[in-house]
Amino acid sequence: MSAGETKRVSKGLSKTIYQSVWRWHFYAGVIFAPFLIILAFSGAVYLFKPQIEGYLYKDMLVVREVGSQRLTSAQIIEKVQADNPNLKVSSITLTDAKNASYPMSVNLNGTPTTMYVDPYSGEALGTLDTDKTFASFFKKLHSELVVGGTIANRLVELAACWAVILLTTGLYLWWPRNKSSIWGTILPRLSKPGSRLFWRDLHAVPAFWISLLLIVIIAGGLPWSGIMGPQIDRLANSTNTNTPPYAYSFGAKPSSVTVAKDAAEDLPWAAENLPLPQSAIGGYITLTSDEIAGIADAKNVAKPYTITLPKGETGVFTVSTSHVKPGNNATLHLDQYSGAVLTDVRFADYGIMAQAITYGIAFHEGRLFGLANQLLGLLACVGLILTAASSYVMWRKRKPDGKLGAPNRHDNKKVTIGVTLIMLVCGIVMPLVGISILVVLVLDALIIHRVKPLRHWFSV
Repeated sequence: MSAGETKRVSKGLSKTIYQSVWRWHFYAGVIFAPFLIILAFSGAVYLFKPQIEGYLYKDMLVVREVGSQRLTSAQIIEKVQADNPNLKVSSITLTDAKNASYPMSVNLNGTPTTMYVDPYSGEALGTLDTDKTFASFFKKLHSELVVGGTIANRLVELAACWAVILLTTGLYLWWPRNKSSIWGTILPRLSKPGSRLFWRDLHAVPAFWISLLLIVIIAGGLPWSGIMGPQIDRLANSTNTNTPPYAYSFGAKPSSVTVAKDAAEDLPWAAENLPLPQSAIGGYITLTSDEIAGIADAKNVAKPYTITLPKGETGVFTVSTSHVKPGNNATLHLDQYSGAVLTDVRFADYGIMAQAITYGIAFHEGRLFGLANQLLGLLACVGLILTAASSYVMWRKRKPDGKLGAPNRHDNKKVTIGVTLIMLVCGIVMPLVGISILVVLVLDALIIHRVKPLRHWFSV
């Protein structure tokens, strides 16, 4: 085969692969772009939770008059419960900020409620239904599309996983292959507003610049997901890269099947599934939250931290902080009678994988390096919205009547099989993606190919 023929074969094969990747990119984009817009919008708003809630709930979050001496946590709990006999306190968060109120998690007539208390007077500044705050709404929109439930949560995870594939396939499709390709990939061509080329560049250029950033942000959210989250946690533990075999002060690993997140609040991700120890039976007087706070301070736990009160006679106190600075993360479980520290896990105790995930989560939530982190996340969210919205405009401009307007199918079965296998490998890593690919392949083989109107619509 001559050099010219070899070049033509190579070019034809490259074009065939390009066409196959483009079809997957197109279908995934058409299906998941609306969900990605919702995720990007809700995520952009949630990034600024501190500023927005600081404004909306200022009267509760900020004390009216800063006194010279705070009440102790035990005095505050005692006063609140005396003023509200039907109320049960489950946790209190202590902070060093002089003008900040103390949030308390309480059960008010069966409703989980956050009560904000003036630490100087012990007076309640107000209450919020924990599930109906501004941040809670956008968090639920971001993770469960507001409707809630397992199906909505899995749909969000599926969209997030497909977003990773959309970004990687998009990088392949629009990567500059020559100097002239810089225009439309790295720099937009905006000389003809409203043209398909204009919308194509609004789709490709922002995506090119923010792809890596978005992948990092998405990866930072996956540890919270319903399917991949437990897999990531198991991987971190099985490779001894989550917490060390036992970050316990003494004694054997607790045999309890209850984990920390079932009983405590404000936990770092890496400590959520730590086995919850039990207080030694035989104790008679439960320590006060003041004594627990004293132990936490002696152990150099950085504020703000949350003290979760024990439940039942074998329950434990938990001191925890998912700190703005991940290096200050801490989770301590203490015997409610003796104050013995049964578990003490700090960021330094995490393995390398758990440390990376912890930083990723903080970056995802916009709290790793303050306002700059929030603005970077906002840039990524706006870029994703622009990319997804422009893809629909671009598609409508190229879509012929009576057809979906998908890229043409090629006849090279080897390329089709090869690209499909690569997609299935992605599906092994991301199980929901794998299931969705298998569903698509079954529908394609059993229905679309056999029904002539559908075959025409999908251009197969």
